[in-house]
Amino acid sequence: MESAEIRRRWLSFFEERGHTVVPSASLIADDPTLLLVPAGMVPFKPYFLGEVKPPYPRATSVQKCVRTPDIEEVGKTTRHGTFFQMCGNFSFGDYFKEGAIKLAWELLTSPVADGGYGLEPEKLWITVYLDDDEAERIWREVVGVPAERIQRLGKKDNFWSMGVPGPCGPCSEINYDRGPEFGAEGGPAVNDERYVEIWNLVFMQYERGEGTGKEDFEILGDLPSKNIDTGLGLERLAMILQGVRNMYETDTLRVVMDKATELTGVRYGATDAGDVSLRVVADHLRTSVMLIGDGVTPGNEGRGYVLRRIMRRAIRNMRMLGATEPVVGALVDVVIKTMGQQYPELETDRKRIETVALAEETRFLKTLNAGTNVLDGAVTDARSAGSTVLSGDKAFLLHDTWGFPIDLTLEMAAEQGLSVDQDGFRRLMKEQRERAKADAKAKKTGHADLSAYREVADTAGSTEFTGYGHTEGESTIVGLLVDGVPSPAASEGDEVEVVLDRTPFYAEGGGQLADQGRIRLDTGAVIEIRDVQQPVPGVSVHKGSVQVGEVTVGASAHAAIDVKRRRAIARAHSATHLTHQALRDALGPTAAQAGSENSPGRFRFDFGSPSAVPGTVLSDVEQKINEVLARELDVQAEVMSIDEAKKQGAIAEFGEKYGERVRVVTIGDFSKELCGGTHVHNTAQLGLVKLLGESSIGSGVRRIEALVGVDAYNFLAREHTVVAQLQELVKGRSEELPEKIAAMLGKLKDAEKEIEKFRAEKVLQAAAGLAESAKDIRGTALVTGQVPDGTSADDLRKLVLDVRGRIPGDRPAVVALFTTANGRPLTVIATNEAARERGLKAGELVRTAAKTLGGGGGGKPDVAQGGGQNPAAIGDAIDAVERLVADVS
Repeated sequence: MESAEIRRRWLSFFEERGHTVVPSASLIADDPTLLLVPAGMVPFKPYFLGEVKPPYPRATSVQKCVRTPDIEEVGKTTRHGTFFQMCGNFSFGDYFKEGAIKLAWELLTSPVADGGYGLEPEKLWITVYLDDDEAERIWREVVGVPAERIQRLGKKDNFWSMGVPGPCGPCSEINYDRGPEFGAEGGPAVNDERYVEIWNLVFMQYERGEGTGKEDFEILGDLPSKNIDTGLGLERLAMILQGVRNMYETDTLRVVMDKATELTGVRYGATDAGDVSLRVVADHLRTSVMLIGDGVTPGNEGRGYVLRRIMRRAIRNMRMLGATEPVVGALVDVVIKTMGQQYPELETDRKRIETVALAEETRFLKTLNAGTNVLDGAVTDARSAGSTVLSGDKAFLLHDTWGFPIDLTLEMAAEQGLSVDQDGFRRLMKEQRERAKADAKAKKTGHADLSAYREVADTAGSTEFTGYGHTEGESTIVGLLVDGVPSPAASEGDEVEVVLDRTPFYAEGGGQLADQGRIRLDTGAVIEIRDVQQPVPGVSVHKGSVQVGEVTVGASAHAAIDVKRRRAIARAHSATHLTHQALRDALGPTAAQAGSENSPGRFRFDFGSPSAVPGTVLSDVEQKINEVLARELDVQAEVMSIDEAKKQGAIAEFGEKYGERVRVVTIGDFSKELCGGTHVHNTAQLGLVKLLGESSIGSGVRRIEALVGVDAYNFLAREHTVVAQLQELVKGRSEELPEKIAAMLGKLKDAEKEIEKFRAEKVLQAAAGLAESAKDIRGTALVTGQVPDGTSADDLRKLVLDVRGRIPGDRPAVVALFTTANGRPLTVIATNEAARERGLKAGELVRTAAKTLGGGGGGKPDVAQGGGQNPAAIGDAIDAVERLVADVS
């Protein structure tokens, strides 16, 4: 029975019995505490924890899952894998133990013809929790499993919890006896290789307290509502129903191994090493396709790192199997065809998946050989020095220069019997990150000692931000630094950093630039504020200069921002949110924010994308944004718990640190994001958004730059003026401009070709005369000379070869011609076979000439090219060539 059929039967069976079929959630977990979805029940956690009321009493799903703690073990055993599918059925206060047990037994043992899996009842063994007499009785009395095939196990094996206080309960596992060839009898308590667990039934009936580990916690009492959470490993069941020894031989993985065999010639089962590599390739490529399909792109952090690590491990293993050409495309194709039967969206999204995968392979192949050589050299050096440890700086070099994930270096070093100085590697990585942050940190702190800011925070507390509702207000100066040093007072002309107890000034953060404005003291002193930063959390530092009077700590002040600037930035920030949502609608969840900057009247937005965004898509995004502006949607901000924000579907970036309370900015029914910035009140206030274009700023990251409001209008006005001028020049309407300009450029290109052809012919006309002017230098025909300035290197080369061809082949000949192009001297020298037999090589002659010209050059023995800095030395270079010919001849 194929995996797709196993999946279909599961969903059909439970749907017929009143369960709502819930599609698999994305592998990108909707939970900031999880990198990827590791279990089938994860999408249902809010229901089990009582955070959200379940919309149905019964549910069933086949959930995509990825687990990565033991990546380095994948391939080495047949039991480890990264991607798997978990079939689950769930009850929320509906049926309990007896219902779950009877449903499981019915599906497993019903004949295939009746929609079941057709397993032999006598081969099924049951485990229950030590004191779960109720479950044991149901299996024995209601289902009819003999007592000798029911075993009791402890908390470690047969009790479930989430690892934190909350719901928990005993488990009952169904195991399949694969027969004596897999080991001794005695049931799952004795041999889990022979008796394979295929289905785990979790009976959530208790509430657990604090504790650690799987066994060290207290049971506080019964839950008010008892739930069922079960999980059947699809790959495990496929292994049994398909009659194979392990999951790698099942249909969805074996086809990938077969394709790898076809590409490399290495057959599965031939050698242990080959089998390990084939299993690595099969597992990792399937997982990669599923991750990319759900929007993950290769990177150096988080999910992106997981994907990069397994892809590069798979690519390296294909090289170890003997592949010499790119292989990812063929392997991805097989995975999509196979898994697409269960997840049709893979076929729909094939082009994007292939683009991401092929781009990562191309990047890695560029550095794999060089990096491997570096590693081999480092291993040799370590052994020569009598060490068994690869240094941290070598591991860092492999990561930073050659793109080797540290885990790949660890594995490759271990293959050669070496460990890696991981502490040294981490230290260097930390230093690199600190260097990268140095400029930003300097900007935020003004190079002042952070302890000065912390002292203010300890004394006066955090700065209260009033800028959401006010653009000015009364405050008190609670901290003052002059030239980075704490001071009680500052005078006119001093550069200062001012800390207020409360402020309407927005400190730069979340991609939004800081407010500017003025602080006026009751004494008449004025401080011009240019920037606001938060060098330590909660303390807003206003940077500026004293314009008038004296400023003192403790003085009362009136702070007022530049309202025009604030409004322009707010328009840009709201436009950024609209752009983010419109891009996600157009490109999918891959277009997640990777950075932004909101400045007056313009913004830039960085997002994930494996390739350039087509112009048509960008136009559609721009149109959608401006349509939203026309809808005059209200923009609202609300502070709520992080859990409530997630329930409402607010976009929260993975990896960001959020407190228990977060601010959610909602734009009508179009956009909802976690954001601490300032915004407009209604989308109509934006006026107009113009996307200027997009470009690459790094691997898998694109940047859009755009204008908002009056700045967008002014840009379009300038564009309109330019178009009007072009219309006048070409005597055509605006819609005719592309065609007319293209025609003009075409004619210009044709004319340039004709001119080039005429010039080349003119240069070549000199060939006969030059050949006839050859000097005889001790039996060698030497042609030298300077052709007209501006002759291209290509034309000079053609002329030299033409002249050489006009000299009889049995006579040694050297042709050395020179020109000046763009103010620099250029030479091409050629020799024929007879001259080379005398030892006259073009490369050596060019190096002599180029050295005289103040430059360098080289090439093959028959023809070479060089250049220099000094056109006036061409005559000397000709003499140098003649002397060398004379010496060698």
